[in-house]
Amino acid sequence: MNELSYWLLRCENQLLTTIDKTGGNIFPSGRASDFGNPRDALLVGEWQGIRCYAAELEKLPENISGELMPVRSLFSLVSAEAVSLTGRAIQLLDWQKNHRYCGKCGTPTAIKAGQFAMLCPACSLVAYPRISPAVMVLISRRDELLLARSPRFRPGIYSALAGFVEAGETLEQCASREVLEEVGIAITNLRYFRSQSWPFPNSLMVAFFADYAGGIIKPDPSEIEDANWFSRSALPALPEPVSLARQLIDAACRQQC
Repeated sequence: MNELSYWLLRCENQLLTTIDKTGGNIFPSGRASDFGNPRDALLVGEWQGIRCYAAELEKLPENISGELMPVRSLFSLVSAEAVSLTGRAIQLLDWQKNHRYCGKCGTPTAIKAGQFAMLCPACSLVAYPRISPAVMVLISRRDELLLARSPRFRPGIYSALAGFVEAGETLEQCASREVLEEVGIAITNLRYFRSQSWPFPNSLMVAFFADYAGGIIKPDPSEIEDANWFSRSALPALPEPVSLARQLIDAACRQQC
């Protein structure tokens, strides 16, 4: 790791970025020694043809140039390629931090050579990075789209419905269950759109279109603050373009408006 590389360095749950982000270049570059020789650095890929490492820092070394930013804030500033690399790094750092000890016998683990896997030397349990699949559904009724907002959203933002896949459940079963539980609506004609890795903390979002099949909107107050039908020509404030939810909504509008 003595070669010149790019670095994704996380400290206090924020990412070290370059001060000048012109052109979306957010990753600081240098040798490991320039950043205090971070421990347990992970090779997470390449950026602009140069190796890129990720590491967790308890505190920033003195004389480091750059600024710490929340990962979510960065996603609106950079390219899709940079988003993908950042998300991969964040998920791998979380996996490394959360599997320092064996979940079966409690022995300290070590990275298995040649793999992203934490190996227990005592009982041989192997822990791979966790990926949690989640389904997102955008429901249409003629010219209208069903959008909802969670209390966790920024004020005024509405989005498609989403929820995590449960054990033993298919993606299609999850879509129907989540919609029924969250807003009391039945759906039909489920159609795949696309997927997106979403590192908050380790989701794989799988998006679908669906058609309204019946029911009256009854939001689950524990999950949904508000839900309603909106004309495609008069939508509320939406998630940022980098998110799969926004891409799903934009695609629906292009197809129908």
